[in-house]
Amino acid sequence: MDALSSASVVTAAIAQPSSFTNQRLLCSRSLAFPSAWNTRPLLTTSNTASKGSSCHASIVLPISAAVKEVDVSKVVPQADRVLIRLEELPQQSTGGVLLPKSAVKFEHYLCGEVVSVGKEASGVTKGQKVLFSDLNAYEVNLGTKERLCFCKAGDLLAFVE
Repeated sequence: MDALSSASVVTAAIAQPSSFTNQRLLCSRSLAFPSAWNTRPLLTTSNTASKGSSCHASIVLPISAAVKEVDVSKVVPQADRVLIRLEELPQQSTGGVLLPKSAVKFEHYLCGEVVSVGKEASGVTKGQKVLFSDLNAYEVNLGTKERLCFCKAGDLLAFVE
């Protein structure tokens, strides 16, 4: 079975730009890329050897920010969102076993300090310690060594005193 069988390969006439007219497109669900763009491996595949199983294809797009480091104090969240500086997670378990960073990336509940508040976030002020769920948090990398995330003010579980 071909490794690209789960991604449809189609021929399409693209109206704009004219240089891509009648190019082959790699389509996976709602994304389509002209084959001329495939200068780096954008399509990764994995295949299991058992009968009746299908291969899996996914598209990986590396994105780098244009700015190397952002001043966190100048970031203003939109609407009812808050920007939170996460507390450091433990480097080792209570039994003394060293934990890799990937093992402690997110716990179910996180605690952190509010760095900035959106205009519609009521009841939350800068500097408060808050408890929230990792399911409602969106971790962002602003080029600093601090771990930061955005969360809606309504998704905060508690204020820690």
